[in-house]
This record gives sequence, C-alpha cells and structure tokens, in this order.
Amino acid sequence: MLVFRDEFSRSLVRELRATYATGKTKSFEWRSSQLKAIQKIVSLHSQEIVEALRSDLQKPEFEAVIHEISAVSASCKLALKELHRWMKPQKVKTSLISLPSSAKIVPEPFGVVLVISAWKFPFLLSLDPVVGAIAAGNVVVLKPSESSPAMSLLLAKLVGKYMDGSAVKVVEGAVAETTALLEQKWDKILRWQGGAYRAKCWGEASYTNDFGAWWEISSGSRKGTLIILVF
Repeated sequence: MLVFRDEFSRSLVRELRATYATGKTKSFEWRSSQLKAIQKIVSLHSQEIVEALRSDLQKPEFEAVIHEISAVSASCKLALKELHRWMKPQKVKTSLISLPSSAKIVPEPFGVVLVISAWKFPFLLSLDPVVGAIAAGNVVVLKPSESSPAMSLLLAKLVGKYMDGSAVKVVEGAVAETTALLEQKWDKILRWQGGAYRAKCWGEASYTNDFGAWWEISSGSRKGTLIILVF
C-alpha cells in the first residue's frame, strides 16, 4: 500500500514515466498478464470485495456481484478476447497524390494515466477504467474514493499484491492527495462523478497542466449525467 504525501507526488509520476519509457507496457504479454491479474483479484477475493461493499455502502451481496464484480470480470474477458485486434495496425487508403505509398493507423498508449474513482460503485468504477488503460498499454495511478474506505484499503492491498507495482499504483487519501495528484503532469485523466465546482477545478487543472481529461458530472441520479471531454 502506498500512503501518499505531497512530497512523493513528483517522484511517483517520475517513476511511472521511467517504467513507461522502457516500453514494456506496450507488449501483448504485459497487457494480458495484468488483465489476468485483475481476473485473479476478482475470482480469488470476491467475498472480500462483497464484504467491503457491505461495509461502505450496505450493498447486498447479489447487487455487489451483479453490478460490480461480474461487470469487472466481463470487462477483463472482453479485453483479453479483443486485445490482439485492438493492438493490430489498421491499413488505410492513400490518395492518388501519394502513390505508391501505403499508410496505417497504429494504436499507441497515452502514457501515464490517472484514474480517480467514485464512491457509488467503488469497485467497478475503480478497476473498469484500469482495465481499459492497461489494455491500451498505459501505466496507471488509481485513486479510490475516500468515501469508500474499506474498498480503498482492499484495492490498495490487492492491486499491490497481484499487479506490476512499477506500472500500476494505488494512492489512498482525500482532498489533499487528490489535489497533489492533479498538480502533476498526466497524459490522460479519468474522473467519475462530481459537481459543477469540481468540474471547474478539473477544467483549470487540465488547462494548466495540459492533459486530456474525461469525467462524469452527476446531478445525483443516474438519469442526470453529463459527459464532458477536455483535450
């Protein structure tokens, strides 16, 4: 488990950039091994996950399994099934002017990705975006919600145990830790839910540090959501 403090923020990102620079996260073998590690977390520790969700949210076991555990498992299975296809360069047509040249679209990772989770579905909204980030070949920092402390602690323990600690890290904490993270340079940042004030702060951080950001703003109900993209 990584207990985060302001003075470690720069060194954390620096370490992840060094890992990314080695190129190991771009390989099929590394991506598939990390996705399988998430599958192992789900299969071997499902009861602990259920208990953490019950402790934080009083969530019934059936709902925990269907809405969170099974959903993460399904994301891993899909990513493993489609990984070769997602990584494969796609040939595209060229114009007559450029003949006899050829062209391809080559999928490339963003680099260093920050995931900040939400408390309503603390397991799903933590690991589901991590699945996508890893499948794309990125290194990742996961910041679980401080409003779900049992799940935050469990994720820190399990991710640290099963996943590549040089490329995937969990940072626990609250406002101070999140603020310190946002002050760093990220290549992509994913945030689930928040009000207008948080959206304003995120927009300012995205502009100041020049990173792409994705987040969901919710009015409090599942129907009242707005997806915002900042690049």
